[in-house]
Amino acid sequence: MSARTLPLLFLNLGGEMLYILDQRLRAQSIPGEKARKVMNDIITTMFNKKFMEELFKPQELYSKKALRTVYDRLAHASIMRLNQASMDKLYDLMTMAFKYQVLLCPRPKDILLVTFNHLDAIKDFVRDSPGILNQVDETFRQLIETYSCLSAGEFQLIRQTLLGFFQDMHIRVSIFLKDKVQNSNGRFVLPISGPVPWGTEVPGLIRLFNRNGDEVKRTEFTTGGNYVTPQREGSFDLYGDRVLKLGTNMYSVSRPVETHISGSSKNLASHAKENIAPNPLAKEELNFLARLLGGLEIKKPGGSETGFRLNLFTTDEEEEHAALTRPEELSYKVINIEATQEPGRRAELSRILGELEVAEPRPGSSGKGEDLLALMDGL
Repeated sequence: MSARTLPLLFLNLGGEMLYILDQRLRAQSIPGEKARKVMNDIITTMFNKKFMEELFKPQELYSKKALRTVYDRLAHASIMRLNQASMDKLYDLMTMAFKYQVLLCPRPKDILLVTFNHLDAIKDFVRDSPGILNQVDETFRQLIETYSCLSAGEFQLIRQTLLGFFQDMHIRVSIFLKDKVQNSNGRFVLPISGPVPWGTEVPGLIRLFNRNGDEVKRTEFTTGGNYVTPQREGSFDLYGDRVLKLGTNMYSVSRPVETHISGSSKNLASHAKENIAPNPLAKEELNFLARLLGGLEIKKPGGSETGFRLNLFTTDEEEEHAALTRPEELSYKVINIEATQEPGRRAELSRILGELEVAEPRPGSSGKGEDLLALMDGL
């Protein structure tokens, strides 16, 4: 497992979340000023400088439930509210979209280009807000500094870590099904045509060499696919043409998006139910994360502001039906935390955090609690 995977996972899933929210805000005809406020508030929270510094420290990935809790808080960082069914659908769409992108990356290193595509789009969301734009640019620079020096082998380990995280997640998404890139069982269809990875040759030729390194024979074979040489490599700079389209906004053309639990996922959920019940460690992890997240303020409408509910389904009836039919084992039980300004609650939170603080960082420490504290410290 790579200790450099968490920033890429968080930023790409966050980018997909923003794509979906932007599409739903437009679909529900939310007034432009309110929609901009929601997007700006979420992006400001997501790219909090201190949080980013902690996020980029080498550390292991966290459980799906812990990460889901973070995104639940992030989605509610403004005046918008989502109920449980819409939040479940949002997370399903986020995870399946990024899983598809990781699977189709021509090279492991291209996961970085996918991330840059997400950040380029996020910058476009906040192009009229210079302060927030600077936050995103600073994260861009951190990405370049952290990942530009990694070897192909290290990127391969990152890709394996991401695929391990997404393993056994087979949610069917209508866009993927209509585009015939996903099967009815929720598994993705890998293409056998198109550009080969940059720096490689189109398959179809076998070269034989003698002991001196001289080529002595060539044999051609039929590949069964229509492969082509890429015209150029995508830019890994702050600005530039990424060439790769994975990670761009697939919701820019408005069309309804539905999700369905595949049969294999239901069976997996049933099997998981038998195994996760007696795991007190997982419960403690979530309880610990919940206490830390108590410090993240949920914005409440003030003054002339009025909050609103966003629905990721076409109608309220569809949303209610989804909430009733979703397998209980696949519905993330997100912990609701009151983050009020009451002095007593703040004092209690400060006391808890004070007990968790480590006076001096211990080199090589990999305690789960300390990692979670480091992750959420800046929020």
